[in-house]
Amino acid sequence: MGTPTDSWGWHQGDQITPELTALRLLGGGSAYEAYLAFDEVTYAPVVVKLVRPAQVLREGTLRGLRREVETLEAVRHPAVVRMLRAELGGERPHVVLENLDGPRLSTLIRRYGALEPAQYLPLGIEVGAAAHYFRRQGIVHLDIKPSNIIMGAPARLIDLSVARTLEDAAALTYGIGTDSYMAPEQCDPPRSGVPGAAADVWGLGVTLFEAIAGYRAFDDGDQSSDDMGVRYPQLVDEPYLLPDRTPPQVVEIVMACLAADPDKRPTPADVCDTLGPVLESLPRGRLGGFKEALAR
Repeated sequence: MGTPTDSWGWHQGDQITPELTALRLLGGGSAYEAYLAFDEVTYAPVVVKLVRPAQVLREGTLRGLRREVETLEAVRHPAVVRMLRAELGGERPHVVLENLDGPRLSTLIRRYGALEPAQYLPLGIEVGAAAHYFRRQGIVHLDIKPSNIIMGAPARLIDLSVARTLEDAAALTYGIGTDSYMAPEQCDPPRSGVPGAAADVWGLGVTLFEAIAGYRAFDDGDQSSDDMGVRYPQLVDEPYLLPDRTPPQVVEIVMACLAADPDKRPTPADVCDTLGPVLESLPRGRLGGFKEALAR
């Protein structure tokens, strides 16, 4: 997170730009912060992701924003957040994104624990479809996790700030992503492997595991440790088991997603094709609005 002084510090009613009026701070990371704002262009609430004040002149941060904008321009999928426009120069570099209606998956798990099949099965199909699309476009998200998924109909992937082309991902020489949700090959490349499309399958699998079980597939690592096995348990440990109530087809595909060897993981399409019939087999009363949402 940025320091308290490294913030724009806007409150409701403050002008971000002549077209954007701040409503409230949503959060942020070390280089960016995000605001809910009212947009005079679309005449609707939007999310504005801005470079923090102290980062405005840092080429590395601006390069990351440009990369994210390029990725968003290349990705047009129903299960991925849409970019509306961007300003990459000036005093306040930013990107304007659609405002998605719904809670984060991480919030649902934290408040209510494990999801029901009628919730996690559509989630897996929709995020799996997005991962399939990324693969077809030659892009790796590299940060699929519960806090980057907005639950709705469909579920939507957000935050493409660390996404890379397949070529750029394969050239990485340092870990990138979120420690607990990084595929083994992401943790310490090239020593731990070469990140590629299978890394997003890992992210999908570890996210589905947490949605189904209500707990993570691996223990948290120690981010301060220089020992890669201590920092990243997924490099040395086997994942926990899913609850006995989980349908066997689901157990098999999720655990396959968590294979240490990227070549042994299924494709995103395999995940969707496995989960679809399980969803269809649920009693109609348990589907609620999810089956109807998928059919729209």
